[in-house]
Amino acid sequence: MQIRDALDDDWPAVWQILQPIFAEGRTYTVPTDVDEGWARSMWMLRPPGRVVVAVDDDGVVVGTAKTGPNQPGPGSHVATASFAVDLHRAGRGTGRALGEHVLQLARSLGYSAMQFNAVVQTNTRAVALWHSLGFTTVGIVPDAYTLPDGTTTGLHVMYRRLDD
Repeated sequence: MQIRDALDDDWPAVWQILQPIFAEGRTYTVPTDVDEGWARSMWMLRPPGRVVVAVDDDGVVVGTAKTGPNQPGPGSHVATASFAVDLHRAGRGTGRALGEHVLQLARSLGYSAMQFNAVVQTNTRAVALWHSLGFTTVGIVPDAYTLPDGTTTGLHVMYRRLDD
């Protein structure tokens, strides 16, 4: 697998990954019926962030991630990131590879830490992955996320220093 900066031409493949994840309504704080234009502006066109794609040996985009400042101004030394892996390729190490790559990328861009503001509590694979990559859960906002069945769950706020 190769991880590289995303190109404009990668958008159709990235959208094919994001759209079913968003529509599922279990992991992202975006509307399940989000339109492609909004999704593209949110994912691909967010300066000063960086977007990467994971490409398999056949040249197929199988995952994507973006990183940039968590907050503007005085909070801009802390990065944030978002990740998505093709639902049909889950469990094959793409998320871990993207996570490791983005942590290194954020370090190289001068960020001192990374913070995730909203990791859905029931997304146990993601929570476990981020813990394994050195993140701690600094808090859980209870009942902050509504699942498709109408029940609610918490959102983890996760943090990791990058200078260790």
